Amino acid sequence: MHFLPENIDSYVVAHSQQEPKILQELTKETWQKVLNPRMLSGAFQGRLLSMLSKLIQPKNSLEIGTYTGYSALCLAEGLSSEGKIFTIDKNEELETLQNKYFEKSGYRNQIKQFVGNAIEIIPTIDEKFDLVFIDADKSNYINYFHLIIDKMNSGGIILSDNVLWSGKVVEKLDPKDKDTKVLLEYNKLLNEDARIETVLLPIRDGLTLSRVK
Repeated sequence: MHFLPENIDSYVVAHSQQEPKILQELTKETWQKVLNPRMLSGAFQGRLLSMLSKLIQPKNSLEIGTYTGYSALCLAEGLSSEGKIFTIDKNEELETLQNKYFEKSGYRNQIKQFVGNAIEIIPTIDEKFDLVFIDADKSNYINYFHLIIDKMNSGGIILSDNVLWSGKVVEKLDPKDKDTKVLLEYNKLLNEDARIETVLLPIRDGLTLSRVK
C-alpha cells in the first residue's frame, strides 16, 4: 500500500537510484513463478535497504524472512568485505530460486541461508549483529525482537517492515485480527523500550528504524 498520492510516489521512485539488473530479473521471475509476489520489497524500498546497509557497513546482518532473496541481495550490497548476512525463511520451496540469484550476484559466499522456524534458528546463530531486517510473520514480531535485542551491537540498527499494515493500525481493531493486534503492541514496544531509539517512516507499508543504544 502507498500512502502518498500516486503521482508523488511515482516521482519519488523516478528520482531514486534504479535497481540493478539482477534484481529486475529476480522481480520478473518472482511474479511469474511464486505465490504472493507483492511480498517483494520492491525497487524503491530495496534501494533504501541497500543505502542503509552501505551506511552501516555491517559485519553481520540478520534477515528474518528471505522470500525469494530480493531484500537479502539489497542488504548484501553494504556488507563489509568480510561481512555476512544470515537469512531465514520457513518455505523450503523457495530455496532453489534464492540460490539461483545468490549465485549470480557475487555475494554467494557472504550469504548464509537457513530454512525453518526463525524462533528456533536465531538462538543457534552465535554472532552479534550490526543490522537486522524483520519482514516475516507479523504475529511473531515481538518474539523476534526479544530474541535479537541482546544479539545487537551498540549502534546497531533494527529495521521492521510492514508496521503500518495497510493502515489497519489506525483503524478500529477487529478482535479476530491477530496480526494487527500484535503490530500495535510491537510499535508501542519499539517506541517505549529504553534500549533503543526509534523512528517510524511512512514508506510503502511502513518501515521502522530502531537504533540500539
